[in-house]
Amino acid sequence: MSLTFTIPSNRAHRIAVSTFFFIAGFTFASWASRIPDIKTKLLLSDAGLGAVLFALPVGLMVSMPFSGYFVARFGSRRVVIITALFYPLTLILLGLAPSVLMLSAVLFVFGFWGNLYNISVNTQAVGVEALYARSIMASFHGLWSLAGFTGAAIGTLMVAVALSPFVHFCIVCATAVLLVFIAYKYTLPHSDNNSSQPIFAKPDSSILKLGLIAFGCLVCEGTMFDWSGVYFQKVVKVPASLTTLGYVAFMSSMAAGRFIADWLVTKSGVKTMLQLSGIVITTGLLIAVVFPYIIPATLGFLLVGLGVSSVVPVVYGLAGKSKTMLPGVALAAVSTIGFLGFLIGPPLIGFIAGASSLRWSFTAIAFIGLGTTVLASKVKIG
Repeated sequence: MSLTFTIPSNRAHRIAVSTFFFIAGFTFASWASRIPDIKTKLLLSDAGLGAVLFALPVGLMVSMPFSGYFVARFGSRRVVIITALFYPLTLILLGLAPSVLMLSAVLFVFGFWGNLYNISVNTQAVGVEALYARSIMASFHGLWSLAGFTGAAIGTLMVAVALSPFVHFCIVCATAVLLVFIAYKYTLPHSDNNSSQPIFAKPDSSILKLGLIAFGCLVCEGTMFDWSGVYFQKVVKVPASLTTLGYVAFMSSMAAGRFIADWLVTKSGVKTMLQLSGIVITTGLLIAVVFPYIIPATLGFLLVGLGVSSVVPVVYGLAGKSKTMLPGVALAAVSTIGFLGFLIGPPLIGFIAGASSLRWSFTAIAFIGLGTTVLASKVKIG
């Protein structure tokens, strides 16, 4: 009897990379679901918690210069496997952190691993998309969103049964390690540094435009994450039990939109999809501003979710096809510019709201979202 070895199919690669996206979303949502318990455990005030949580984006930003280099130097396969193990392992340390200082330090590491994971898994996704020769990037990001819902739901269950964050995170970590063990052999085996393109290169105008498109979209996305509840509370004036309605509407439509975005991109084209996305984002926000009542505001936030759903996956897909930069390096450049929008958006809302009102803040963000449409018309596709 002889043993035969088969080359993994495109579908096997796609399922494997989807699994790694799921692990990323599941891990992050599991952490987010237990923040209130860790806040209580360490006796943190709201301001104190805000200061501690800032360590995560700091870790993420510090890793930006390294992520593209590591992926280009060692290949996305090695980096995604290593980070898919260490990212959830860091959760256990978060559950154990005995002090504010230790929690801040571990959150910094968590953010560092998280960005390395993000760049390497998206580089793998770009490779799989090339095998299919059609748009499939949004479906990977849809798995991340689905995993976020799953992680949040399980976190709620863990809180309900009074399981400590440490035990909860151990379960999450064990699940992630098992999934990595099952899926790693089907990741794309090629090294991303087999190219004449340099590891260090100045982003060209196309990469900068893609980064700015991601920036505008992530300003809107960050606004939804941090201010949707406040908007429904202070402007829409819903009962306390419904303050999360806008956030749920946004997240649901964003997740759903990512599972149909690839089909829409294939039908309408990348440039048209990006242009329509900016229009939908702006329309949704303006509906919520002009008609600050529960039904139109919820509809508006649903539209915002649909609008942002495809932008980052499409932009990442385009960046990964750069002819002047390696995929991992191009993705890191676009991700760095885009993530600045995610960080800047929420404080910008607060600053404008303090000077005028929350409705004017959302109006300003609406026109930033429209920048996606304007910039998309200037991006060269192909």
